[in-house]
This record gives sequence, C-alpha cells and structure tokens, in this order.
Amino acid sequence: MQQIIPVLIAGGAGTRLWPASRGDKPKPFHRLGMDRTLLQDTALRFQGPMFAAPVVICSSRHAELARAQLTEAGRPPMAVLAEPEGRNTAPAVIAAAVYGAEIGPETALLLVHADNLASDVPALHAAIAGALPAVNAGHIVLFGIKPDGPHTGYGYIQAGIGDGATSPVVSFIEKPDLETARRFVEDPMFSWNGGMFLFRAGDFLGEADRLAPQAAAAVKAAVRDAERQGGVIVMSDAFRAAPAIAVDYAILEKTDRARVVMTDFGWSDAGTWSALWGSSPKDGGGNVLSGDVIATSAADCLAQTDGPTVVLAGVSDLVVVVENGIVLVASRAAADGAYKALDLDQRPDLK
Repeated sequence: MQQIIPVLIAGGAGTRLWPASRGDKPKPFHRLGMDRTLLQDTALRFQGPMFAAPVVICSSRHAELARAQLTEAGRPPMAVLAEPEGRNTAPAVIAAAVYGAEIGPETALLLVHADNLASDVPALHAAIAGALPAVNAGHIVLFGIKPDGPHTGYGYIQAGIGDGATSPVVSFIEKPDLETARRFVEDPMFSWNGGMFLFRAGDFLGEADRLAPQAAAAVKAAVRDAERQGGVIVMSDAFRAAPAIAVDYAILEKTDRARVVMTDFGWSDAGTWSALWGSSPKDGGGNVLSGDVIATSAADCLAQTDGPTVVLAGVSDLVVVVENGIVLVASRAAADGAYKALDLDQRPDLK
C-alpha cells in the first residue's frame, strides 16, 4: 500500500491562546485541558497502514520538545525539520517537499497544522484515501471543511463542478464579511480552508520552482546545508532568505494543479479560548475545567491552571488561565484579544 507522510506544522505564536501559548512553548505543545498535547493528538490521528511516521516542521527552539512529545506518545517522528527563523508557511511546506523528494519525487505528503482538532478520524481517513488518485495524477488536493456557520475569521474555497472525488478550485476568499459568509454557508460549492492538503513531493517542488523561485532556492540551500543530528534537521541560515509568505498566496492560489474535496470530520482550529470552550466537554454548569479548579455556582466558564488552585464562585462567562506565573481573568468575549491589549514593548517577559 502507498504510504503518506503526515507533515505536522508546529509553528506560529497562537497569541489568541495567551498566556498558555507563548514564545517558549507555542500552542501545539499544550494539552489545553486534554489528555495529550495538540501535537501528540495530531500525530496519533494519522496511524495505520496508510501512513508513515510523521515529519514535524517547527522552530529550532522547539525541535527537541517536538521529538520528545511524539516519542512520549508512541509516535516518534521520521524527522524534525527545524527552522532557524519563522518565515510563514510557504517556506515550511517547500522544506517538507524537499525532504520528501530526497526519499523520492512520488512521495505523498499530507500537510496538516499540528494545533487543529478532528472528532471523526475515520471520515478524515476516508477523505484522504479518496483524494489519493487525484494526487497520483499530479494534483495538489485541498481538504475543504464543510461550514457549520457563517464564520468570518476563516478563509473559504470555491469549488467548480467535479468529475469524481475532487473538484477544480475556482477561487480562494479570505475572511469574508458576515453577509458574504452567510451566502457561502448556503452554497455547497464553498468550504472552509482548513490549511490541509495532499501532494507528491516532486509535483509541489515543480510548482514552487515556477511560482515561488526565491523561496524555493533559499529552502533548497537551507536543507542541503542543514545540520543533521539524530533525526533533527536544523536548516541553515539560507532559510532566512526565503520571503515570509503563506503557501496559499505563494503557490496554491496560483497553481493550475489545485483540486478540492469537501470533507466533514469535526474539524476545529481550537484557535481561541472561546472556540476551545465551545468544542470541549462541559460539566453540568456549562464549565470547561482543567487542573485544580473548584467551581461553585459558576456557569459557562473556562478555567485551567498549571498548579495553583482556582476557585470560581458565583461567576459566569469567564476565562481564567493560570500558566507559568501569569494569571489571565477575562470575559469569554474579551479573552481572545487579551494579548493584543498588552504593551509588550514595556513587558517583553509576557511574550
């Protein structure tokens, strides 16, 4: 059976989940009230005969943490591609394609973000299997997420008329206004862009060379000159010469190889405290609690602590997070923007 290499992107600041997600330990490396970290949960989602061991892309600061977490979860990585500096997703994906091409140009790679959730793994696997024929025909297949509401914070993919499991991509729309998002939800040709796609290494590299030559050249040099130690590939400083650009803008919106398959596997980006509250199991009062938290006459709160006891009494609609010496207390409505309200020039220790 053809095996797919899951490529787990574990970068980004995740600032909407501050103070848990910070520079030293970003969002993918946290449990966020679950039994496993988001990185571990993502890696364990892709097991079985269809999948090879995962590859992780992250900052060089977090390479050993990534390897340790996946080893702890019983899913040690095939490799960790360590970036000397974050340059957004296009250089990261090109690096994965370069690594895959070292194995063989027809190596299939599944690009996923290591900080998303999926509640229906069998449905996800079925969608991946259904996309493989198009990938083996040279296409880059995106997994569109069936919208469950008019979300204005996500990008959307418009599909054309398909002739099988996948459909041609007509357009990408980034974060529409509410009225437009409502129209998209009613139209079966539109899906959320969850940032997950499947491709063969050689096909993607060919498009990177054609559409993003500066990034491709920098990343190829960075992988060629990388320091390789025990499965960790620390890319050279040549990586810094790659433009900091998202893969959507650099390649996916320009290529004529893009196809899309509509999926519905219980996806959530778990990107904010309010989203995490909404997608998590709750107690009888509608609370989501993790750590040493006592709730009495409390309703619809999210609270987690890494040590000190937190007591919620007679309150509602709050987010309370205690993490590494920082305490956040905010309404659920305001918690997601708390990081932006900080004057980090005056308090760099809070980053």
